[in-house]
Amino acid sequence: MSFDQAFARTVGAEGGFSDNAADPGGNTNWGITERVARAHGYQGAMKDMPIAKAKEIYKSGYWDLIHLGEVDKISPLIAIEMFDTAVNCGVTVPVSFVQRALNALNRRGKDYPDHAVDGLFGAVTAESLRQFMVRRGAAGEKVVLALLNSEQGVRYLEIVEKREASEDFLFGWVANRVAV
Repeated sequence: MSFDQAFARTVGAEGGFSDNAADPGGNTNWGITERVARAHGYQGAMKDMPIAKAKEIYKSGYWDLIHLGEVDKISPLIAIEMFDTAVNCGVTVPVSFVQRALNALNRRGKDYPDHAVDGLFGAVTAESLRQFMVRRGAAGEKVVLALLNSEQGVRYLEIVEKREASEDFLFGWVANRVAV
């Protein structure tokens, strides 16, 4: 199951407890902010949050929420990349990235129609991804992954341009999150 691989990769990049004053997320453990932990029922000290609780939150609040199990059936590598981006950028972001990429890669609608870039992974996005992968295969998968990482890198630059304190994180985000 790709969720386990995605979880291991993301937790490896996120690390354990952090309380960095420059991080607008505040107290964070395993990449889970205190706000997200509380929304998922965790009431203990963030530094004590067990990794099993983080895994539960990641599964329900990220993987399942944006239907990455469906993406996983089409492309495990794209599902893993989308999961990591969701954790680091928000759940609608990687879906929008995929939707933009698919619209731009459909050969002006010859392979499948354009669809709304709304950040919601539904039947239309799934079918477009499925059709794209059937037509383009492993080479197409590589191109989608490159586009997702490109979009993610640009997003990090935009965050830093809007919030100077985030410069503390840019090097690590790119080094650990943007595959080249």
